[in-house]
Amino acid sequence: MRFFSDNAAAACPEALAALQEANRLDTAYDGDAWSARLDDAFSDLFETRVRALWVATGTAANSLALAALCPPHGSIVCHRDAHIQNDECGAPEFYTHGAKLLLGEGEGAKLTPDAVAALLATVRNDVHQVQPHAVSITNATEYGLVYTPDEVAALGRLCKERGLDLHMDGARFANAVARLDCSPAQLTWRAGVDALSFGFVKNGGLSAEALIFFDAALADATLYRRKRAGHLLSKGRYLAAQILAMLKDDVWLRNARAANAAAARLAEAAAGRLVLPVEANEVFLKVSPEEAAALRAQGFDFYDWGPGEARLVTSWDSHPAHVEALAEAIGRL
Repeated sequence: MRFFSDNAAAACPEALAALQEANRLDTAYDGDAWSARLDDAFSDLFETRVRALWVATGTAANSLALAALCPPHGSIVCHRDAHIQNDECGAPEFYTHGAKLLLGEGEGAKLTPDAVAALLATVRNDVHQVQPHAVSITNATEYGLVYTPDEVAALGRLCKERGLDLHMDGARFANAVARLDCSPAQLTWRAGVDALSFGFVKNGGLSAEALIFFDAALADATLYRRKRAGHLLSKGRYLAAQILAMLKDDVWLRNARAANAAAARLAEAAAGRLVLPVEANEVFLKVSPEEAAALRAQGFDFYDWGPGEARLVTSWDSHPAHVEALAEAIGRL
């Protein structure tokens, strides 16, 4: 009974069916009929004209986005616990050819305008220091908290005032939208976001993520960066087909709602043990080593998260019986 990571979840039926439907002769790379539909599909979703590129991994989506927003001699403000800082093996620095990450603080891996402003205040405006060019936030965060449209907009206003671009790592963007019951537009470009890494793999995709630019000009050079980075797949139609299938009939939202609901059930059972509120599909709870061992002995798989804490992650296909069994097991601790 696995609650280790939503990366380990199965691909959803719609994504698999789309692969089969795309399994026929078409133009190579991104010239196929499926890839050609991405801009329109995402433009409809976001209620504005966007450019959409497929890539195979979230690391590539984040790093290509940041390379479009920040030059090699610049810096990117992010949270100290951001995925781009702790879990991407220096890929953002590699793709940007050397940009620096400036690390901020905030509960639950959330940045606030005050935290960003405090970081910016430490940088002198002279050639001897790396100058900030972008801010990157994660929604939902690495601790499962969700930025509201107002919170994103507050950061967006600060970025505009300071001449910075705003990137959103949306590996769990679907879970954030499902939680807030808002439109994707409210949480992104209307709040000042310039580029979004829109995750599909954690939410039922097989091997496809989307990189969304709300400024079309940013996509032009990224087409070359994607090729240079080895992410222009010969049969890109298989990635585009998955994404289109999950956008159709809001499959992406259905999947995220299922994952969030499973996490909410675990949060209910673990009420007195929660490290942070549960707002998406991650549950962080306090457990002793002995209690963690007891849960594992009953067949539950999860991630140890520092001394005396565990992380439980639900997914679109978390089996209701497994969720209920874990909730009851937590209640018996």
